[in-house]
Amino acid sequence: MRKPVGFTAIKQEEMQSDLENMFRGAIRMTLETLLEEEVKNLIGVERYKRAVGRKGQRNGSYLRGLLTSMGHIQVKVPRTRDGSPVEILGRYQRRMGNIDEMVAQAYTQGVSQRDVAQITESLCGEKISKSTASRIAKRLAMNVDELHAQEFSQAHPYMYLDATYIKARWARKLESVCFLVAYGVNEDGFRELLGVQVALSESGESWGSLLKDLVARGLHGVELVISDDHTGLRQAVRHHLPEIPHQRCTVHLQRNVAAYVPRRLQKRVLGEVGRIFKAETRAKAKQRLIEFEKHWEAQLPEALICLKNGFDAATQFYKFPKDHHRRIHTTNALERLNGELKRRSRAVGQFPDRQSALRLLGTIAIQVTAKWAERRYLDITLMRKEEDEQKAA
Repeated sequence: MRKPVGFTAIKQEEMQSDLENMFRGAIRMTLETLLEEEVKNLIGVERYKRAVGRKGQRNGSYLRGLLTSMGHIQVKVPRTRDGSPVEILGRYQRRMGNIDEMVAQAYTQGVSQRDVAQITESLCGEKISKSTASRIAKRLAMNVDELHAQEFSQAHPYMYLDATYIKARWARKLESVCFLVAYGVNEDGFRELLGVQVALSESGESWGSLLKDLVARGLHGVELVISDDHTGLRQAVRHHLPEIPHQRCTVHLQRNVAAYVPRRLQKRVLGEVGRIFKAETRAKAKQRLIEFEKHWEAQLPEALICLKNGFDAATQFYKFPKDHHRRIHTTNALERLNGELKRRSRAVGQFPDRQSALRLLGTIAIQVTAKWAERRYLDITLMRKEEDEQKAA
């Protein structure tokens, strides 16, 4: 088939460019229409018309550059003589809000502030500076501030405490600091992030500062604290939540036992240790501990001492409903969150200060735990049923 004379096929790149120009024009016209409507409402009369009840006078317009998802555009912004603000774009705003959201999301997903400039250039046709990316990232602090301002109306029968270590500068020196996390299961059975904090170490003072803040915000109804056996943590719990039983994470205890077991025997020995805590009752777990002692006392005395010393603290979960045992004998529920925190901190390498670490990792913790609200974690009514049965007996 012969092509018509004078016909030239449109290249895909040209079509793409024309579409982008058309979309940018549509965005510009829409924004200018909205701006014009807002000025009309401020003044009380349309352009070039007279009215008795007008509230002010127009004062021309000016061009403002604006970065959008379709690229950079120039928008004509009308002015008033009394300087009444036009809020559609926001004062001094040079980017649409979705650009800032994209930068913040990329930052939390592991993209460095330097690389964000390349992303915005690819998607929007214009780079943003590293300093601009830094200012956008600082807005993440609002997420953490909102978390720390939250007050607790519901009781939290179970509370989990854990920490992960990151690299950050502290008093101008690079240190290995810890990111403390507290979350609880509320009386409706849903998990809820309670608080986060960056501390120099897992000292009693550091954990105490976090727990003091939680109690001040209304934390109550805690019936079991689940964590590892860190000395400072236990001291803080005893001080701020006195007489609350402490469940030592059984997985952490197994790791402690593994430190006294030769590598060639670890799989076998730790399998037997894990079997102890899978027993249906504490009495059966105690019996399995006795069997373990008979078999390994001569060969692994240090491992046996470690296990026996931690047995009581690691079996507190037996005092609670059987259906809860699998989820309250360990802090493994925090593993996914810790994995995300580690992944992002590795991408950063080292944080310039503790505030930037808290800002970013706190936002990641909030984003990861937001999904917890979609699914009930435990049936807390089982605890109340057991309490009623015990009172009746």
